[in-house]
Amino acid sequence: MSRIKEDYLVRGVNEIITRGAPVKPKCCDAAANDEDKSGVVVDFSSPNIAKEMHVGHLRSTIIGEAVCRILEYSGKNVERVNHVGDWGTQFGMLIQYLKEEYPHFHEDIPNITDLTAFYKNAKSRFDESAEFKKISQLNVVKLQAGDEECRKIWQVLCDVSRMEFEKVYARLDISVKECGESFYNDKIAPVIDEFDSRGMISVEEGGAKCVFVPNFKIPLMLQKSDGGYGYDSTDMAAIKYRLNELKARQIVYITDFTQGDHFQMVFAAAKKIGWVDDDSHRLDHIGFGTVQGEDGKRFKTRSGDTVRLVDLLDEAVSRMDTSLRERNSGSESKGGNVSEDEIHKTACAMGYGAVKYFDLRRNPTSNYIFSYDRMLDTKGNTAIYLLYAHARLESIISKGKADFGVDVDALISDGKSKIALSHKSERNLGLHLEFFADTIEETLNDLYPYHICDFVYALSIAASEFVTQCKVLGSPEMESRLLLCRATAITMRQCFDLLGIRHVMRI
Repeated sequence: MSRIKEDYLVRGVNEIITRGAPVKPKCCDAAANDEDKSGVVVDFSSPNIAKEMHVGHLRSTIIGEAVCRILEYSGKNVERVNHVGDWGTQFGMLIQYLKEEYPHFHEDIPNITDLTAFYKNAKSRFDESAEFKKISQLNVVKLQAGDEECRKIWQVLCDVSRMEFEKVYARLDISVKECGESFYNDKIAPVIDEFDSRGMISVEEGGAKCVFVPNFKIPLMLQKSDGGYGYDSTDMAAIKYRLNELKARQIVYITDFTQGDHFQMVFAAAKKIGWVDDDSHRLDHIGFGTVQGEDGKRFKTRSGDTVRLVDLLDEAVSRMDTSLRERNSGSESKGGNVSEDEIHKTACAMGYGAVKYFDLRRNPTSNYIFSYDRMLDTKGNTAIYLLYAHARLESIISKGKADFGVDVDALISDGKSKIALSHKSERNLGLHLEFFADTIEETLNDLYPYHICDFVYALSIAASEFVTQCKVLGSPEMESRLLLCRATAITMRQCFDLLGIRHVMRI
């Protein structure tokens, strides 16, 4: 059995409160001091133009934001890329439908708020009318050739879609730079020529240009038999651009797990042609499972429609808002601390945080059943429990100042912070705080945010045991114990920030 000296744990707690932040692992210092600041590209979210974001985009968006924050925290320069579907054959029918339904779009840009309905109507016309289909196909050719009118309509569709996407990103505090499929269109032909010049192109029956890679029987199709380009074409052009132009040393793709083989083939082709050096590049694909309903199938509305992401998020906030108002209505007996003006803001932080944490706390490869009741539970491994635990610590600190005149901030700034960890629950909490750096290092290995969720949940349990077993306010050890509360709250806030969850000081 090994024992850790109290002095070691005390130094760790003191360093947290002195720095105002938990101690980072050494690998983060190395990244921050690296003179070669070539960074990381994280490809995430990636909705499609003219389609609303739905529950299927939830995981890529949430996981991607957390991965970016973790990498940035480690000292990496991160390029956050939103690889939107803004190119392809479907735009021929969308352009034609907009021309017919909104003939004056040049002067009066339509507010197509229901993008899903717009897309469905265009697809219906495409399937039912041979003439509409033919014109739509010609529109694709015109668009790719740079026809001015088609480009203007395409731009309208993109602009309206971005406004809809931003509603989700604003709610979830997502920061991402759009660089869609269209950006790489003129970069595809040179990539095909490069493979061809190296003798790596296999022309299949019908004229399709393909590249075979080790361990896969099916090739990447760089050019279709009709001369068109597909996902394989775009993704090969994108990975070359990111490696050569952006000088990325690491690229992370976050999509559903069914695309795993596709990206492994893309990685293999990039290695085959020599773009990737195993010693200096890292290519990752984080494949996530499905968000399911109670029936174990893909999460949908009762009518069978795909759930709009905005509606899903707003429902979580609405339920949290109701819960906080009920708590405040009994504040005389329960001590509700949130003012009427703060309720909605607090409900947003907790509601959105609950949705995020419910996803992030599990291995991304697993499926999970979406449940408001479980994610908004005040007990167990939920964001709500953690946010309450954090607010409880801050409440104790505030009462220490208001009722006993002990100002933690003054103790820290005056350098008078004296910490003792004599009780076993104090030492246990101090030990848990030491695990933060190891957790970050572990997370950087596989980029799975659930490691941080596991850490902060275990930390909150240790904190609960501490404040339950040790009297803080009015005790002889009050100053030391209040400082331990502050060190724990600081560390919890850092974890919340890495996960993209807004903390609250009062609930």
